[in-house]
Order: sequence, then C-alpha cells, then structure tokens
Amino acid sequence: MSLKRSAPSPDQALRTFLMAGAALALPLCGIASAQEDAVTTRHELEAGSLDLDYTAKAGRLAIRDVETGEARGYMFYVAYRVPGEENRPVAFIWNGGPGAPATILHFEIAGPVRVENAALVDNAQSWLSDMDLVFVDPIGTGFSRPAKAEYAAEFYGTLGDIASAAEFVRAWRIENAAVDAPVILAGESWGAVRVASVAHALEERGIAVDGLSLISGGSGLEAGEEAETLVGALRIVNFARTAFHYGLTAPETGDTREAVEARAEAWVRDTYAPALARLETLTQTERETIAAELAALIGLDPDEIDTATLQITTRAFRERLLDGARLNIFDMRLNTGQDRAPAGVDSAGDEILDYLRYELNYTSTLPYIGLEDWADGYAPGGETPSGPGARWNYATGPVTEAEYQAAIEEAIRRGDGPPRIGPPLPSTADALALNPSMRVLVASGAYDSLANCAGYEELAAQQSDAIRASVTFNCYDGGHMMYRDGPVLEAFSEDMRALARSLN
Repeated sequence: MSLKRSAPSPDQALRTFLMAGAALALPLCGIASAQEDAVTTRHELEAGSLDLDYTAKAGRLAIRDVETGEARGYMFYVAYRVPGEENRPVAFIWNGGPGAPATILHFEIAGPVRVENAALVDNAQSWLSDMDLVFVDPIGTGFSRPAKAEYAAEFYGTLGDIASAAEFVRAWRIENAAVDAPVILAGESWGAVRVASVAHALEERGIAVDGLSLISGGSGLEAGEEAETLVGALRIVNFARTAFHYGLTAPETGDTREAVEARAEAWVRDTYAPALARLETLTQTERETIAAELAALIGLDPDEIDTATLQITTRAFRERLLDGARLNIFDMRLNTGQDRAPAGVDSAGDEILDYLRYELNYTSTLPYIGLEDWADGYAPGGETPSGPGARWNYATGPVTEAEYQAAIEEAIRRGDGPPRIGPPLPSTADALALNPSMRVLVASGAYDSLANCAGYEELAAQQSDAIRASVTFNCYDGGHMMYRDGPVLEAFSEDMRALARSLN
C-alpha cells in the first residue's frame, strides 16, 4: 500500500547525512519591543578598497497562511543595504543542512563583517560592494521558529522549506519596497538545492530571478541519458586528486596534480566509462584489469574495488584511503588523524551572538539555534525539541515507509549527499526555461567529497547553447566551504560581484 510519508522519526533522520560548507553601529529606531519587529542600525565599512555607508536591518518576517492571514512561522533575517544607489540587486542567501542558519556565508565570506582569527573584522571581500544582502535563517534555525509547535512539520521538509523560502522572498520585497530590484538567490550545500527550486517557484508567480548562485550543492542540470554514466564516472578525478595530495597515487600516474588529473580524466573517458556502459558483458580478466587500474589512480589496493560493480562509493573512499583515519566529508585534505583547531563561525560563536544582539540591537532572548542549543531555552514539561534536521521529511511525493527507509539507507551507504526521495522538483533547468536571461554561477570545491568538478565540466558540455550561455561552472581549490582558503575567498567573492554586475 502506498502512503504519504510524514516526517521521519529522529532515530531514522539522525542517521542520514545532514550537511551542514568592527562596524560602527548607530541605532535608528531602538531595541525591538517584540521578536517580530525589525531593528535598523547604521554602519560604516572601510576595508581594502571598500568604503560603504550601509544599514543593517534585523528582524523576523511572518510566514502567513494565505487564506486566514495567520502567522504559521517567523523567519529571522539580517538585511544589509546601501542607501541611495539605484538598481542594486538584492541577494537572498541561505546555508544548508537542512537545518542550518545562514551564519557560515554571513560571517565567513559575504557579509560586511567576517570571522578572522576567532574575532569579527571588517570584510574587504564583502559582496555588499555590488549588491544588497539578505541572510535568511529557515524555520527552526537561528531565531526563526514555527508559530506553534504543531506547525513545525509544515517547514521541516523539502516541500515546505521551498514554499516558505519562496514566500519569504515575495513578502520581504513588498515589505521593504524592493519589488523593482533585481533578485539574486544564493545557497550553499542543501541551500543550493533550495534556491534552484525557489527560483522556479518565483518565476511561476511572475517574480523574475535575475541571478542564481549554487554553492557546493550541484547544478540542478541533467545530462543526457548517454552521458549520465560518464558524468558520474568522472568523480574518479576527485578521488585521484585527493590520493595525490596524500602521496598515494602510483608513480606512473604522474608527478604533478595536473598530470594526475589529466591522466585520470582520460582513463575515465577512454576506458572506465565505456566499461561501465557494458558492465554485464565484461570478462573476469577485463574486470580485474580495470579494478587494478582504478586502484592505482585513486591510491587504493585493488582488493578494495568490487569487481562486480567496478565502483567505489564516496563514503568507502573516504574511509579506506588512509590507514586508521577517515577523510573529512567537506574537505578531503583533512582527516580524523589531524589535530585541527575550530574554523570559521565555530571559533567565534560568542562574538557573533554579541554582534546580533548588541551591535545590531536585535536582543532576542531565544537561543540562536546553530550557535546555541534548544536546551539553552525554556522547554515546557522539560522536553527539549529536536531540530529540523532530525525531523526532516525529504519526500517530494507519496512514498511508502519501506521506500523512504531504503532511500535513507542508500544515502548513508554512498555518503555523497542527502537522499532524494520522490519525484524530482523543478530546478535550475526548469527555472531557465521560464527565464532564459537568468545568470547562474555553479561554484564547487576541488576537495569537496560531495562535488564532482570534472563531471560538472562534462555536464556543461552536454547543455544547449542557451544554457551554456547562461551558466558558469567554477571549481575552486578548496573544500565544501572553499572560501576558507584565502585565495579562494577573494576569487569567489569577485565572481559573485561579477554576477551582480552582469545583471545591469
């Protein structure tokens, strides 16, 4: 019997992969008297080549039932705007999870202040130079909350998440007199999946999305049926690159990273992908030969390669490359055998909380989920709620319990991203079909185990001329949060500024 899948139980969902990648403040309108009120402050940014006067507006926007007007949830945001400039794009920005606030993109790359050496400093690479910025925390993250506990399920799932994010953009533009401003949607990781579908939803409502930035979350484009095997097989180039980083590729593979990548890609195209396409007809000798060649490229023993499938999952590669250590899922240059200090927002949580509450003057007493815990606040009856990630419903259509659980198990086994359960939702290609003038930046990290840079290049080659003219694929020398590498911070920020400038 088929049934519509309700929110998964915490013990199921917790086992899934849950991604999480010195301004002068002069208050304009005082401290908010209620959590739904917004507070605006004035600031200055002088860093590098930037010299900006800007406002920061922090508040919660109600997501309302269209029929009754009842607030079903309150979505926290911080909006930075530069007054007096005509036709500035407005970028709406999300992180991923699902179940993560926007703090990583906010405080590590895009916002006017960023974390550096566990402190907040003026950000010379802020995207505010070329666009206004609205950082959005989905319901159940940051200060965002459902209006009632029973409304949480409306937001803690793929369909409700996309619908509420689209509603936020629509309502915020009206509330802030920005309906004529060009719109950019930017999302990292699960947030990239979110914004690609939100772009389509907004276009269907007649709200133009001018730019789309998909950061470490795929492209929302599909290869033709014949190219699908090749695109997937090119993930081997990522593995070979990582093995070379650890000095584990066979000598004949090459003595530079570029040589290893080129050899791996040529082998995948000439030998590996064709073999996968006729897997059932391969002889045992052919299977053993291919397994040995694959192992030499990616630094493993041939016994680690299953000759029945001639494939190795991302999870298995991370767990088997190094003896006694596992590679980091977000940056395979890191591993559990290293003693690494916390990076990014993890190192400056108290500073960020002080900034939100006392510099932006949004003095909510709610715990900021993502930097603080549910247990830090009041829980009626002493039962602390689980967060949205633990209760997330990935289903995009009716599925049985068995189908849902099978998809969860397969996502765990493969280790290359959240499960996709049910029919695919409209994504980048569908949004471009509605608005061919949209400009799209697909950004990935070369050492992100969830990415496939060589595959994305092939995917780009498979697209129509119109899509190739609209979409830019960039692979940066970093991990999932590629901007944690200093040179990439500058390069990626410049690419985002170029995206904004291309809309004028």
